[in-house]
Amino acid sequence: MILINSWICWQIRKLLGDVAQDASVGTFNILFSFFAYKSVSFAPLTQSLSMQETFAQEEQLDNQAESTSGKFTLPNGVQDFLLEMAGVYKFIARFFKDVFRPPYEFKEVLNQCYIIGYKTLPLIIFTGYIGGIVFTRQSRPSLESFGAVSWLPSLVGVGIIRSLGPLIAGLIGAGKIASNIGAELGSMKVTEQIDAMEVSGTNPFTYLVITRVLACMFMIPLLVIFTDTLAMLGGFTSIYFNEGTSFTLYWAEAFSVLKMEDIFASTLKSLLFGFAIGIIGCYKGFTSKKGTVGVGKAANSAVVLSMFMIFVIDLITLQIMTFVRTLIYTV
Repeated sequence: MILINSWICWQIRKLLGDVAQDASVGTFNILFSFFAYKSVSFAPLTQSLSMQETFAQEEQLDNQAESTSGKFTLPNGVQDFLLEMAGVYKFIARFFKDVFRPPYEFKEVLNQCYIIGYKTLPLIIFTGYIGGIVFTRQSRPSLESFGAVSWLPSLVGVGIIRSLGPLIAGLIGAGKIASNIGAELGSMKVTEQIDAMEVSGTNPFTYLVITRVLACMFMIPLLVIFTDTLAMLGGFTSIYFNEGTSFTLYWAEAFSVLKMEDIFASTLKSLLFGFAIGIIGCYKGFTSKKGTVGVGKAANSAVVLSMFMIFVIDLITLQIMTFVRTLIYTV
């Protein structure tokens, strides 16, 4: 380092001469000494700082490992599912809490009944009639093999009233009504219309959620009645063109084996179907996120979950009514 300094000073004397010798050489010596000192002194300091940061990171990782050791953590999918179930539970609890509180939006309930019931009726009529024809034609070969074709009207009546009619109405409602509610409320959520209703003093939960759920609970049983009637007419059409059974005889045989608990079970299922369709569609739309993509996901998930819950409710109701029939006929 000293030899390099002496050589550079000699070159400066040679270039500048004796006039600027003292000033230039003195200034260079000061600068050269400063940078040489900094380069020597900062290198170990930088290394020591990097080592300290490494030690700090390792200590932080060790602390995290010690804090999480001995604790059970659920997978992310399970945690998301449990959080979703908690959100649904709170949403349902809020519905039963606010449904009896004023203000009562009767006009909006009637408007939703028109949208849910009247606009779904053509699809219900067509699907119910075709479903009755298909069910009757599929049941005929099984009864023919036992020589019991005369029992076909009774089988059609029991099968449609107990299970087929409510299922058709519930699945059609899940596909049309739940998707409509989820998309409508989802678009209102992402465009901040629900927030604007809260600012204006309107309770959005009462106006948007309770009215739609009540309308579903009112209209799905009525749609089930239309579905049962049209499915029975479809069954009569198939039986008439094959056996020539009269209209009066068909209905007398169809209702001869039905009991009051069958009507009660069908009505109970339709009410639960309406509640499930309304509450799931409103929940998915009311909690949608991430812009227009969230609206599509809300409508899609509302349809899928509603259909799944319809089959679950049908299974639970069937088990309950089977147990009730066992108690009634054994006592």
